[in-house]
Amino acid sequence: MGTGTACGDESDRVNEGEEANLSYPKIELHVHLEGTVRAGTLLQIARRNGIALPADSVEGLAELYDFRDFNHFIETWVITTGALRTEQDFRQVVVDYAAEAAAHGAVYLEGIFSPAEPVRRGVRWDEAFAGYCDGAQQAREQHGVEVRLTPDIPRGFPQEAAELTARNCVKYRDRGVVGLGLGGLEAKYPPEPYAPAFALARDGGIGSVPHAGEAAGVSSIRGALTALRADRIRHGIRAVDDPGLVRELADRGIVLDVCPISNLRTGVVASLAEHPLPDLVAAGVRCSVSTDDPAMFGTDLGTEYRAAVRLGIPPQAIYQAGLQGALCDEETRAALRRAGEACDWAAVAAAAQAISELEGAVMGEWEAGGVPEASGETQ
Repeated sequence: MGTGTACGDESDRVNEGEEANLSYPKIELHVHLEGTVRAGTLLQIARRNGIALPADSVEGLAELYDFRDFNHFIETWVITTGALRTEQDFRQVVVDYAAEAAAHGAVYLEGIFSPAEPVRRGVRWDEAFAGYCDGAQQAREQHGVEVRLTPDIPRGFPQEAAELTARNCVKYRDRGVVGLGLGGLEAKYPPEPYAPAFALARDGGIGSVPHAGEAAGVSSIRGALTALRADRIRHGIRAVDDPGLVRELADRGIVLDVCPISNLRTGVVASLAEHPLPDLVAAGVRCSVSTDDPAMFGTDLGTEYRAAVRLGIPPQAIYQAGLQGALCDEETRAALRRAGEACDWAAVAAAAQAISELEGAVMGEWEAGGVPEASGETQ
């Protein structure tokens, strides 16, 4: 496994470019692969497949990504990700994102994709799963990043689609599928009706990683824990509204996969300064940090980690939460543990804090709703 990082002997080095990029190992557990496709690449794929998008330029897509609220984000997601139609497309998005994430120090990713969506457009289940699984293997070979896959059931889809998603997760378990998720409009579609699909997956050795507590409240999280037997919660930040639930998450060691910039972009939090991440961590809840949909939110893995550092979360704590929450095999976990042990986290923390203090202007852009500068187009 490649490290993708200079940590160990060069942990205090930063790149000499427009954006300081402190290099240390990072684990990302919450990234929708369809939402990683940068605008230029999305336009190329759409043209290759003969798909008309609502905008035909990078600038036009940027305007489209100015989300009014969470519902508007979901509407835009459905329109734009519909351009992905072939096994080649699915493989490409995994490999491209692995390259981008590796540049920010990623050593392990758990990528999400929603196979029922392309299947509804005529793609075969095996074509979707094989494309993403091939991409994960190629990503490891080309970029040294370990990629595991956690397909999502889109809320509101028929139960048949939910159960077929679960069955295919089990079918492709030996090809890197490790979890089953649930995404979409959580306030409109609570988790309980999806319990049969999650039971099928669990019986086949697949973990449970639903979205909950993002745009809906405490009941969403409790439903995910009880009905879906969640191993991890994606987002989960509304747990802060219930001290009893916060204590339960901390006592049970349930990791929350938090995405600060995503929460700001979709209006889930009013400002980054008001994000509940510090309160959750202070209460003993382990929180990993991820990008969610980096191309749509104008962010990247380095930006998310810097946002968390500005909120007072040490880089080592983020890495350890990711290590605890990862659904990987023990051999991979041991390699990730060694990567963490090789890192001089004290030096990383000092350098990260120094960089954070120099980026007050970027924080101002976040608070104003601007788009922080992220990495370039994925080629």
